Amino acid sequence: MKKQKTEKIESVLYPLPALILVAVMIYIPFVLSGYYSFTKWDGIARAPQFIGLGNFKTIFTGGADFLRTLLFTFKYTVLFMIFSNIAALALALALVKKFFMANALRGLFFIPYIMSMTIVGFIWRFIFSSGFDTLLQSTHLDIFSWSWLGEPTLAFISVVIVGVWQSLGFYIVLYIAGLEAMPQDVIEASVVDGASGFIRLRSVIIPLLAPSISTCMFMSLTNSLKVFDIILALTRGGPAGSTYSVTLGIYRDAFQNNRYGLGSAESLVFFIIVLILTQIVLKVFRSE
Repeated sequence: MKKQKTEKIESVLYPLPALILVAVMIYIPFVLSGYYSFTKWDGIARAPQFIGLGNFKTIFTGGADFLRTLLFTFKYTVLFMIFSNIAALALALALVKKFFMANALRGLFFIPYIMSMTIVGFIWRFIFSSGFDTLLQSTHLDIFSWSWLGEPTLAFISVVIVGVWQSLGFYIVLYIAGLEAMPQDVIEASVVDGASGFIRLRSVIIPLLAPSISTCMFMSLTNSLKVFDIILALTRGGPAGSTYSVTLGIYRDAFQNNRYGLGSAESLVFFIIVLILTQIVLKVFRSE
């Protein structure tokens, strides 16, 4: 009985520091953010001014750029999910084969993922500006003369390209793990039955990859919704605010414009949207 009592005390004491840390770093700020969303506060005044639903009215009536940043984030998320998963699956199918330098190429594709996204953004900012000028002089291709970071549509495409390039290695690893865990007797049976490469991919490999596809789709959804670092380093929301994501817009309103109440309201609305989207995606892929 003494041993059982000791184990019960230990089961409470051991996780207690972690629980306190999580509460201080996550739950308490979340509750305070919910309170500040109903106030007008510049971060300097001693007492925030309670304004009720004023911040939320500003958000949904166009007084803030939240709806525009939400549209940008939605478009970025859709393209990021599509291109990152298609490219990662295609490269995983190639890299899972046994050939010279296969392991080296796996590591090469994974390197950008372990780099800081801020550094990746600065690297690609240099490439789009100075690097493309050098390529234009060498190749004389018009594509290198375009203003990739100075025109809204091209800036959006640039952000998508950099985001997919940076995270591609992570999804390749997940797909390779799923392909290597796949039962080979099923693949061999499809070959014996005369299934072509495309039929085998569509009817055998992709259904067996359902757990990996679900994981990659969910991870790409969450990663694209919270995009921040790459845009801050690459375009800083420009040109003319055309590449502001929701998270970057919240950062701008709260920490640059000192509208902490509005920033808190935007973060709360965005939290609810992300919660609903992730639950829908999880339900869809769980049923599949």
